[in-house]
Amino acid sequence: MPPSSLRVVYAFAREMHPKTTDIFIEYGTAGFRTKANLLEHVVYRMGLLAVIRSRCKNGRTIGMMITASHNLEPDNGVKLIDPDGEMLEQSWEEIATRLANVSDNDLESTTEQVIKQVNADMGLKASVYIGMDTRYTSPRLAAAAVHGVMALKGTAKEFGIVTTPMLHFCVKCRNDNTYGTPTEEGYYEKIVGAFKNIRQKLPVFGHYNTTLHVDGANGVGGKKLNIIKKTLDGELDLVLYNLGGNGGKLNLNCGADYVKVSQKPPVGVEPVPFQRVASLDGDGDRIVYYYVDDSNNMCLLDGDRIATLLASYITESLKACDATHLRLGLVQTAYANGGSTKYITEDLKVPVTCVKTGVKHLHHAALSYDIGVYFEANGHGTVVYSDVAKSTIAKVAQEGDTEQRKAAQLLLNFIDMTNETVGDAISDLFLVETVLCARGHDVRQWMDSYKDLPCRQLKVTVEDRNAIKTTDAERKCTSPEALQGQIDELVSKYNSGRAFVRPSGTEDIVRVYAEADTQDSAEKLAAEVSQAVFDLAGGVGDRPSLPA
Repeated sequence: MPPSSLRVVYAFAREMHPKTTDIFIEYGTAGFRTKANLLEHVVYRMGLLAVIRSRCKNGRTIGMMITASHNLEPDNGVKLIDPDGEMLEQSWEEIATRLANVSDNDLESTTEQVIKQVNADMGLKASVYIGMDTRYTSPRLAAAAVHGVMALKGTAKEFGIVTTPMLHFCVKCRNDNTYGTPTEEGYYEKIVGAFKNIRQKLPVFGHYNTTLHVDGANGVGGKKLNIIKKTLDGELDLVLYNLGGNGGKLNLNCGADYVKVSQKPPVGVEPVPFQRVASLDGDGDRIVYYYVDDSNNMCLLDGDRIATLLASYITESLKACDATHLRLGLVQTAYANGGSTKYITEDLKVPVTCVKTGVKHLHHAALSYDIGVYFEANGHGTVVYSDVAKSTIAKVAQEGDTEQRKAAQLLLNFIDMTNETVGDAISDLFLVETVLCARGHDVRQWMDSYKDLPCRQLKVTVEDRNAIKTTDAERKCTSPEALQGQIDELVSKYNSGRAFVRPSGTEDIVRVYAEADTQDSAEKLAAEVSQAVFDLAGGVGDRPSLPA
């Protein structure tokens, strides 16, 4: 593409999507995310980058999702989706950041530099799929994305309001037609269809109840479940809350993140004791379960619990298929509760890989197994299956004995129910419900599989978060030099003690996590480690105090 044809890049920027702020914005794990009124020029430029990325991938389709996930309504964001439905390749994050922050006057020349840097063949066709969440600012940002695609002569296809995982699914299907049909209807056909198939083969027995209460976070996931519930033929009775009506605000006092952090039921949901409830987040890529006991105590079944439930069921299924040679592994971050890690390694006998925080790190590590289960404690995760695993299970379904064939066919349905591209609240909901139904279990039996260690998270404001450096999947601190020694000394005073610190990716705070055998000890350990961070890493404001 000759430089003269890049002039429209500047023209669109100047006339329709000018850069009106000098605030630096960085592409992180979740893409760009900030106040919606700062994003229009960024989203336009990501439309340009999506076209360049598509041409670098030989014309394969790239996705653009307009969302700020679990953030509150004034925020918004954009993230790019690679051809296999995965997050944008990490090496391109720096390119995205550079393109987003240059002045309008430098945009044309920077675009030309990027094209040369990545050796994009601008003569190829380029395809970009665009989706958005329910925020009132999303349509305007989606229009900016379309203009970015048009400016470099790419083809944009708009999906309107969809969950983030639906767009990941459609991008994957567009580039690999064996995976499914790249439409919202194709998503329902594969994932909901597989759920209905498997449930028709499973009797409802034991303590399992087909009624599930769901908090939709006033976002897109609840709206899509409202469509799906009409097609479930009684296999699952969904009682839906927080669907965006009656003045409900997106993620405000509701949704997966609110429930996980506050340890309270969402507004609008008053669960009766031991009633099964699930909360989605605003864009439908996270889910947590919970219930209240007969003393009205909140009992949370988070991403760790979902991961162990799915891993244990798949392990049993592989035994029933006589396919135990397939390597199943579970991927966690340092935030995973030590009780879950002990249960996985000692009871389930499943290997665990620990990686840095950020779902892209978990997804990549999961691909090293034949079957990789990964979840962050916040409820974002899925299962990935290698081609070898799928073909092995399919062969058993054809050639095994009667019981093996039956088990393998169920597992093939389980695989079809899984959105392997990314964490997907709707898919994960169906996976959890399938396992609970297959076992005849209620939430208490699920909770009783292992005991969590008491834990506490705190944050310390510092002058410069970059003063904290970590290694060993963020479990060890290498800078400031004396800090890790002090953490080790503090941890040694507590039974089952564990603590780590890590810098925030977006603000000058240091996050502190601590576990111990009692809640009182976990609180004290977290406070002591926070004091050490404050003293050694340039704390700002009041020094953290110890619990009374």
